Amino acid sequence: MAVAFTGPRIHVAAALVAGGDVVLPEGPARHVGRVLRLKVGDALTLFDGQGCEAAAELVEVERKQVMARVIEVRAGRAESTLAVHLGQAISKGDRMDYAIQKSVELGVAAITPLYTEHGDVRLKGEREAKKLAHWQAVAVSACEQCGRASVPVVHAPMVLGDWLAAREEPLRLVLHPGTPGILERVESVTAASVLIGPEGGLSPREIEGAEAAGFAALTLGPRILRTETAPVVALTLLQQRFGDM
Repeated sequence: MAVAFTGPRIHVAAALVAGGDVVLPEGPARHVGRVLRLKVGDALTLFDGQGCEAAAELVEVERKQVMARVIEVRAGRAESTLAVHLGQAISKGDRMDYAIQKSVELGVAAITPLYTEHGDVRLKGEREAKKLAHWQAVAVSACEQCGRASVPVVHAPMVLGDWLAAREEPLRLVLHPGTPGILERVESVTAASVLIGPEGGLSPREIEGAEAAGFAALTLGPRILRTETAPVVALTLLQQRFGDM
């Protein structure tokens, strides 16, 4: 009889082995025991962030520890056939969280926050490390919600020029007014990179740098989109044209 992969989805940084026990991290354990009030025997789905998910059941629900037993392990089934690396100019507050969350839901493979000329956020040292950990947690939470078993890496913030120099994807797009129809002119790709500028837009010099790095302009119509809306629209178009949407 097939095992049902049901219940809340929880990310655990641990090997998933059928018959093995997994102690849930503090946050998820608190959510399972105190918020959802699940009990021993209740089902949940675990995923390791590396592509595997497991049907499991709770075997211990105590104040200090919540433990689940793995019943069956399988490869995740929600990964896109199109690997997109998103270069997202850093924006303030919830806008960056929104861009990361929705990009993960739309199947993005990796995200790099970018420092740009018109961007008004500059992070250093401990502040940057804390913000990066927060963004990665946003990506994990999005995977729990949308059913992915692989957690996209949120890379450390980079200067735009360094990110452009590292790009090797066969399709490279920058959101900027240009010649319509770039997606229709490409027959098939399995990997792409997308550059989203800040609220104030990319500078002419940055656009020139992107074009020199092989980026083509992707036009999203006559309206100017917010920096957190743009990746949602761009990724939707890419998934519909080349991915699994």
